[in-house]
Amino acid sequence: MKNVLTSRRSLLAFGLVAAFASAGAMAQTTTDVPGHPRVNEVNQRLDNQQNRIQNGVADGQMNAKQAAHDEKQDANIAQRESRDEAEHGGHLTKQEQKNLNKSLNKDSTRIHKQRTGG
Repeated sequence: MKNVLTSRRSLLAFGLVAAFASAGAMAQTTTDVPGHPRVNEVNQRLDNQQNRIQNGVADGQMNAKQAAHDEKQDANIAQRESRDEAEHGGHLTKQEQKNLNKSLNKDSTRIHKQRTGG
């Protein structure tokens, strides 16, 4: 009986994370913003990481807890980007782009380690 409950909880958690990841990916899918190359670069990196998280969950390389943590980090970066853009009329300064890329690099490394078991 205990194993059945554990299995049900695992399936439920996986289902919730998969739904959350899909919703997050749809919310972060972006198109190029003409005249905003720094914004486009950051948005493309967020989209790529979102796809890597989804693929990691789909092929079993990442568990629900890891995916939820990565989703939260990406959402935080997206919020910082939006705040920075709002301060500069839809643009990012070089320093803001550098700071966002630094955060994205840390997330990317963590996602890679989770997916490869390293």
